[in-house]
Amino acid sequence: MTCPRCQSGRIVKNGFTHNHVQNYKCKSCSRQFVLDRKHPPITQATLDLIDKLLLERISLRGIVRVTGVSHRWFFDYLKKKYAEVPQKFEEFSKQEVEERTEKKGGFIVECDEVQTYVQKKQNRWWIWLALDRHTREIVGLHVNQRTEEGVKGLWDSLLTPFVDAECHTDGWKAYRGVVFGALHQVGGTQHMERFNLTLRQRMSRLVRRNLAFSKKLENLIAHLWLFAHHYNRNRRSS
Repeated sequence: MTCPRCQSGRIVKNGFTHNHVQNYKCKSCSRQFVLDRKHPPITQATLDLIDKLLLERISLRGIVRVTGVSHRWFFDYLKKKYAEVPQKFEEFSKQEVEERTEKKGGFIVECDEVQTYVQKKQNRWWIWLALDRHTREIVGLHVNQRTEEGVKGLWDSLLTPFVDAECHTDGWKAYRGVVFGALHQVGGTQHMERFNLTLRQRMSRLVRRNLAFSKKLENLIAHLWLFAHHYNRNRRSS
């Protein structure tokens, strides 16, 4: 028997793990290890596969089954990944705003809400979304109730050029508190509606009548931001 780190043969027994498996310790480098590990080290290829599957219509437990990782390790990894997701979009540079205004005549945003629930169907939440009509990128995201507070949260998340842009909505009365006069256009949200369909097709959390619904609100929000950043990157590269 040799140490998996330094290949030394100075190995001694060092108690048992929480699973009652014999633990060993290397006297040369102090590395602790067990023989015949049930779960081998996670490779980079497996990590890359997990990151891809998180953006597809597959449940979290389905990812565990496909990749062969343990439940405990996977949900610890997911918690860390969610914590690293930025919950804001990257602002346009001054040059980008000027070029956009010159070439396409400015900014137009489409807004809509998608209903979902957390933990139980009675605990309903709405996903407030804003879409750039020209690039089809998501430029605003907020999760709240379908109230004025919800639409104000969406407006706080909007990229700066879209705050005073022409805005197309479904006419929900809450929008009147943030969009004024001729800037507010009722209708013309077909691109936003199409993205809503994409969202439900790509995120198992939002598929109706399934068991993959979100159990925690913070996880739903983090996963939405994860998908939104991925979607925008794909739009820019296409």
